Amino acid sequence: MTALTTLLSPAAVRLGVHSPDWRAAIRAAGQALVDDGVSTADYTTQMITNVEENGPYIVIAPGVAFAHARPSPAVLRTGMAWIRLHEPVRFGHDTNDPVSLVVALAATDPSAHTEAMAALARSLSDPATTTALDQARSASEVLALLDAEAAPAVRTTPAAEAASHHKILTVCGNGVGTSLFLKNTLEQVLDRWGWSRYVSVEATDTISAKGKASEAVAILTSREIARTLGDVGVPVKIVQDFTSTAEVDTVLRDTYSV
Repeated sequence: MTALTTLLSPAAVRLGVHSPDWRAAIRAAGQALVDDGVSTADYTTQMITNVEENGPYIVIAPGVAFAHARPSPAVLRTGMAWIRLHEPVRFGHDTNDPVSLVVALAATDPSAHTEAMAALARSLSDPATTTALDQARSASEVLALLDAEAAPAVRTTPAAEAASHHKILTVCGNGVGTSLFLKNTLEQVLDRWGWSRYVSVEATDTISAKGKASEAVAILTSREIARTLGDVGVPVKIVQDFTSTAEVDTVLRDTYSV
């Protein structure tokens, strides 16, 4: 059992769920969390409010939404839900709609789920794994596929010294969900470049990012959150697919002119 499947129980995996719109899709995910004893119904409302206030930035990749809200008393323990929809629904995202998979996270604190998010980022960035997950017929198949995902390989590159002691911020509305997901994808790319010891990545929220921007060489975020941030004095790079190591690789190359 991995850190990811420790947080995702079979009871919170639901396939073929009928949802007429994005709010219903999040409610289905929230109900799975409630039924599994992870959170209360208030947390479901908070996840919906997050999208209403910050836009559809939680649609982190084509067809995938990562529903979450800030840690609150409505979270009873850290856990996740996996909702595969019978028919895709639109969240209003420019490029990643419609959504057929909603993964929901409820966390008791901002750091309780970092290893699980890294495993999820690796799983959803692998085309073969995502295809198999789309075709899985049971909760046990989903969990077996997520359990089987291995850690990424590390390689070195001669240009690593150019990035010595740099920081990159990944930013979302709450700092505990999509920003952490993007952080893990970016760290996969840095690992492959051999730059991990030279570039640190910090996941944070929009308010904190404005104060921390001067410490960073760049900010990676969604188009919606970039609009909220405005001019923070450092380059703000847009990432459409938070699971795409290829897209993040391109953004990183643009950042460092590699």
